[in-house]
Amino acid sequence: MSSVGTSKGVLEIAKFGVYVAVPIVLMYTFANNSTNIKKFMGNRSYVVYPKEAPRPPSPEELRENARELARKRNIA
Repeated sequence: MSSVGTSKGVLEIAKFGVYVAVPIVLMYTFANNSTNIKKFMGNRSYVVYPKEAPRPPSPEELRENARELARKRNIA
């Protein structure tokens, strides 16, 4: 460890401080002032749903269609 030197140790401590401080500062900024997060999130549309497609037929309708096809096949 002595071959690493004190300058690299100070650098590692500074990097760790930045890694810990950045999320804390961001959380403090957004959590204490809700208008900040509304401005930030309001500019982006995260989920855009497509227009609703026609609904598939219900199981009863499918059964009725199948019965009709069977009747037509039996007649022909």
